[in-house]
Amino acid sequence: MSKILITCALTGSIHTPSMSPYLPVTAEEIAEQGVAAAEAGAAILHLHARDPETGRPSADPAHYAAFLPRLKQATGAVLNLTTGGSAVMTLDERLAAPLAAAPEMCSLNMGSMNFALYPMAERISEWKHDWEQPFLENSDDLIFKNTPRDIAYVLTELGVKRGAKFEFECYDVGHLYMLRHFMDRGLVAGPVFLQFVFGVLGGIGADPENLMHMKRIADKLFGDDYRFSVLAAGRHQMPLASMAAAMGGHVRVGLEDSLTISRGKLARSNAEQVEKVRRIVEELGREPATPDEARALLGLKGADRTAI
Repeated sequence: MSKILITCALTGSIHTPSMSPYLPVTAEEIAEQGVAAAEAGAAILHLHARDPETGRPSADPAHYAAFLPRLKQATGAVLNLTTGGSAVMTLDERLAAPLAAAPEMCSLNMGSMNFALYPMAERISEWKHDWEQPFLENSDDLIFKNTPRDIAYVLTELGVKRGAKFEFECYDVGHLYMLRHFMDRGLVAGPVFLQFVFGVLGGIGADPENLMHMKRIADKLFGDDYRFSVLAAGRHQMPLASMAAAMGGHVRVGLEDSLTISRGKLARSNAEQVEKVRRIVEELGREPATPDEARALLGLKGADRTAI
């Protein structure tokens, strides 16, 4: 109960460079912000890559390779590679870097879903790159595809064959039932690490009662065989993280999930958000876990058994 995992999601694929000058884009920026976030108390770094020239989300293993070794050498943090990438990428594209790196941990979205980002476009008046506005506006016709066949493939290739454990991203209640299905099939062994995701348009809303409901259903489906973490988009980030910590759960922050540090004020770095959530959880009597404590808690294979 006392130890709490702080995950920091550094850049993601939702926010675009025009939204914040502090969003890390280049390998140097991602590495610098990752090191600072780990020093601030993040035991796990959730990682996406970007094209350094355009800031566009990238699936290119070379873009990952430009920052992964530095993060491994400089932090000791658990490096958690996305398998979600971006909703506009194919499954093969999304998996290219994780398959090459064979990391300790990967994220895995537990279902297909609408991924509606288009309201964000209304807030931007000046664009840095010509891809950003159509990327956001066209998301009114965008489905993130992760079928049961896709999920089984990821679990087999990265889990069974390469020994990765997963951050199971559950954007709605049905995703919990899908995970239970794969446990029943024998492709997932407990204890599982659930990441409840709130506030993405297309998924469950960022309401406190929804967090309580997700926790009740997880109790029903997994008993004592799970741990949960919470991320909430935008202004809901810190309130729901505080609630999760008080409930005995774990937390995720970072510029992938929210660009602000307080109402109307941009976060100047990922580390600033980690520092804030660390203060909150420590006030609640929780102690941030170290990377090695995170590895023990989640049963990870160890950084020495990766290809990074």
